Amino acid sequence: MTKTILVTGATDGIGLETAERLLSLGHRVLLHGRSPAKIEAAEQRLRAAVTSPAIETYRADLSVLSEVDDFAASIAERHDHLDVIINNAGVLKSSSPVLANGQDVRFVVNTLAPYRLTMQLMELLDSRGRVVNLSSAAQAPVDAEALAGGKRLGDMDAYSQSKLAITMWTRHLATTLGDDGPVIVAVNPGSLLATKMVKDGFGVAGNDIGIGADILVRAALSDEFASSSGAYFDNDAGRFGAPHPDALDARKTAAVVDQVHALAGFDAP
Repeated sequence: MTKTILVTGATDGIGLETAERLLSLGHRVLLHGRSPAKIEAAEQRLRAAVTSPAIETYRADLSVLSEVDDFAASIAERHDHLDVIINNAGVLKSSSPVLANGQDVRFVVNTLAPYRLTMQLMELLDSRGRVVNLSSAAQAPVDAEALAGGKRLGDMDAYSQSKLAITMWTRHLATTLGDDGPVIVAVNPGSLLATKMVKDGFGVAGNDIGIGADILVRAALSDEFASSSGAYFDNDAGRFGAPHPDALDARKTAAVVDQVHALAGFDAP
C-alpha cells in the first residue's frame, strides 16, 4: 500500500537518501528543505533516479516557528491523511547559532520545531501512523536555562542536549497518546555518517549515509517498529536500547517536556 511520508531536511545527506529509497518503493514523499535552490536540485536528482516519483516539495526555515506553522498548514491543505513523519532536519554548527529572540538554533531546529510540526499535524495521523524522530548517541542532560535561551552553550553541548530533549518528548508523547496515537520512536541513525553536519562539525568524511537511510526506512515501514512506541533505537548497536538515563527519569522528563511545550508556543496542558 502506498504511504504518504513527510521527510524534513531532505535536500541532502540522510534525508535525501531516505527520500530516494522511499520513492523507489512506490511511496509518496513530501520533501522539505530550507533553500529553494537545494530543494530544486534534490527534486531533479530524485526525478532522474526514480521512475515516476510521487514527490511534493515544501520550503520552510525550521528556526522560525511561524514558518513551521505555515509549513504544517500547507501540508494540511493538500492532505487529509499522513502515514509517517520523519523529523530528520537538524543543526550542529551554525554561523548564527543565536536567533533574534535569544534562543539557540540547535534547540529550536532539533527539538522545538519538530515538536510543533508534529503537534500541528497530529490530526492527520491515526493509530497506524508513525513519527520517527532523529536522536543521537550524543545525548546530554538538558540545561533549562540554555533551552530557554538564557545561557550560551558550545556547538556540541547544544546539539547533545537538543537530542536528549527530543528523545524525552518522544517517550513522553508516546506515553500520553497511548494506543490512540501513532507510533512515535526516537532513532540514532548511526554515529559519524557522511553528512555535511559531520564533515563541518568533525572534519571527517564519515561512514556510508546508507546506514542511516536504511534504519529510517525500517522505522517508517517495518513491522519491528509497529509495537515500539516511545522506544529508542540505537543503530550503532543495531537494536532498541536505553537512551540517556535522564530520559528514563519521569520527573526530569516532565520538566523538560513542559518547557519544550511552552517554548514551542503552546499553552500549558
